[in-house]
This record gives sequence, structure tokens and C-alpha cells, in this order.
Amino acid sequence: MKGNFQIVMVVVFMAAAVFGIMVFSGMIKIGNDKKTSNVTVTLWGTEKSQTISKDLNNFNKTNPNFTVVYVQKFQDTFDQDLLEALAAGKGPDMFFLSNDLAYKYSNKIYKIPYASYPLATFKNTFARAGEVFLTGNGILSFPIAIDPLVMYYNRSILDANNIVYPPTTWDEFESLVPVLTKKDDSSKITKSTVAMGQFSNVLHAKDIMSTLFMQLGNPIVSEKQGRFSSALNQSTREKNLGDTLKFYTDFTNPLSSVYSWNKSLPNSRDAFSSEDLEFYFGFASELASLVSKNPNQNFLAAPMPQIKNSNGKSTYAKVTGIAISSFSKNFSTAFTAASLLTSSDFASKYAKDTGKIPARRDLLAIKQTDAYLPIFYASALFGSSWLDPSAVDTDNIFRNMIDGVLSNNMTTDEAIKDSDNKLNLLLNK
Repeated sequence: MKGNFQIVMVVVFMAAAVFGIMVFSGMIKIGNDKKTSNVTVTLWGTEKSQTISKDLNNFNKTNPNFTVVYVQKFQDTFDQDLLEALAAGKGPDMFFLSNDLAYKYSNKIYKIPYASYPLATFKNTFARAGEVFLTGNGILSFPIAIDPLVMYYNRSILDANNIVYPPTTWDEFESLVPVLTKKDDSSKITKSTVAMGQFSNVLHAKDIMSTLFMQLGNPIVSEKQGRFSSALNQSTREKNLGDTLKFYTDFTNPLSSVYSWNKSLPNSRDAFSSEDLEFYFGFASELASLVSKNPNQNFLAAPMPQIKNSNGKSTYAKVTGIAISSFSKNFSTAFTAASLLTSSDFASKYAKDTGKIPARRDLLAIKQTDAYLPIFYASALFGSSWLDPSAVDTDNIFRNMIDGVLSNNMTTDEAIKDSDNKLNLLLNK
């Protein structure tokens, strides 16, 4: 009996998957005046209801055969609320899934098999960062938005120092530090070039380190035959993660030529908005808050600096997708709804309303003309991500990695090895 049920579910899934692909390709048009039936499916997320309600209402009008009901949850309790609801059999049919929760919920998500949704179709539809949802056993989520890490910079400070353009490589970046960092007579930093080297007062320190590692070609977490493991031990002669960690911590070393930051300074975003910091590494979605914090500040955004003569580009990016619960009682409808929600129309509006960037390649191909979006779109296209098994725990791992070197308790190679071991323990819980 159980075997028959599984066969039925596979057939239903494959039929829904084929339907979804045909919708994506435009072979089937959804939305007409004939309303035959209406199934309600629920979608959970942390975005404010008023942010997406208008677009979702329009989406439901366009697709009268089903209704998507959005349920807003608080960011701080979303994880626990979702776990408890799924355990009680009262969870949503779909939920917005971030890359730092994808690993945790991988056994509660209906993985879409590649036989039903081909890998080539996925890669041709979504940007590289969305591939964080690809596993050996199937697709965890349909990507809808990307939030890339970029470099915000104070134009007035660069102009005052006769610097025409922001740096594009880390070599150029290093050469600017002695020029832009200002100190008083007692060698106390009064103006910083960049907030790097520390963890506690550097917002997104883990994400900056992730960017540096991924620019070396290191995926941080890798998968083989469905098993995940840390890739932080994959140092080679050409790709030494210990050297990269030293590059980061040198920015807080008073004896280094790139000394620009220390733990006595305010957090990096506040320092940037106070115009005491030239470069701030932040996410595209932070733009509105940065403008609000100091409306008179003359700043722009640029891509994250890259390794000189590198064959490609990379920056860390947060990714949001729509996942289908394996406990959904309306699976076929949920699959169709998820497919359509991540199609061009709704995905474009969702990204705009949330301050993020679309995950779809066809939307990223649309030329942008304002001061910031061209940089954000380009960064989203070469953004990369990784399956974070636990954001809180990996924060501690990266914090200990950095602090261990700064306190001289570990060499950089020892800190990398220690972090690798701890990340493996998380992945094998």
C-alpha cells in the first residue's frame, strides 16, 4: 500500500513539474476568465505583508484557479515557528527559504528531481547564486531574489584625495589605505579606509571572509553523493586560505601598512554613515537604510574588489527562494504556484519591493539606468553563495577563526583547520 502511494506521488509530481516547465517556457498561459476551481495554498515568510500584498493580490487575480495566502512571520521566530508547525502537521504549503536555512530544512522540503526539472533549464533560468539550492538529490527551492555584497564608497573623500575611481582589485585597495587612513598625533585612527580585520564591529565579517575565500575558488561547503562537508581545508599552493585570513586580519594590525581598523571603533555601518569610513562592504538591500541614515552623504556603490588577473569574478550573495513543503496537502497546486511566483512578473516586483535583485537571468538582462542598480545587477550575476548549516553557529566559527589569530592563540593555518573541523561537526550533526 505504501509503495503504491509513493508511485502515485511520483506520478503527480512529475506531471506538475512538466506543467511548471511548460509555464516557465510560455507554452502554457495561466490566467483566464473561466474559473473552474480554487484551491488555497499558504506561503510563509518574513517580509511585511504590506510590502508584497498588492503584488500578491494581482498575482491571485491573474491566476484564478488557486489562491496564495501569505502569512507574515517575525524574523527572530520564523525558524522556530516553521519547525513547530511542520512537526504538528500545520505548516505552510510553501515558504520563502534563505540560503542559511536551506540545509536545515533540506529534509522537510520536497526536492524537485532533475528528471522533472532539468539542470540545464535551472541554470539557464537563474543566476549562479541560485545554484546554492542545487543538491545531488534535487532542487531545494526556486530562486526568486539575490542580495549581493557590494562596496559602498564615499565620493567626497575620494575626490578630496584626487582619486578618480574606486579600486577594482585588492592590490589597488591595499595601496589606498595609507593615503586615506588618517591618524592624530598619538596615532589614533580618526578616519578609516575600510572596516576589516575584526569581527565584533565589522558588519558582515563572515560574508566578507566568504567573499575572499570564494574568490579563490573555495566553495566553503561542498557536496558529494548527497553528503555535505567543509571545504575550508582545501588550501593549495596557489590557493592558501591561511594567507587570505592573514590578509583580512592585517587591516587591524598596527604594525601593518594597511592598518585601518580596531575594536575600539564603532560598527562599520555607523562609521560609514558618519563619514569616518571610506569603504563599507554591505548588501544591495541596505541602500535605503544608508540613504535614510545620512541623506546628505555623497556615496555610490561599486562591485567588490577582485583578485588581480583572476579569470572570473565573485562576491558573496544572500539568496531567497520559494520551497515546497514535503508535508503539503496541496502539492500539485503548490508546485504550480511556486513556479509562477518565481516567473518574471511577480519575481521582478518582489525584488523591487524588498530592495533585492531578481534571481532570473532574463530580468538581470534588462538594462538599468539609475545610479545603483547597474552595479547591483552585475554583482547579482556573479554572486555566489553556500549552504550555511546554522547562521549562529557559523558566525561563532568565523569569529573564533579571526579572534584566534588576533589573540596569537593560533596561526592562520591552525585557525583555518580548527574552523574546518567545527564546520564539519555542524554538517554531520
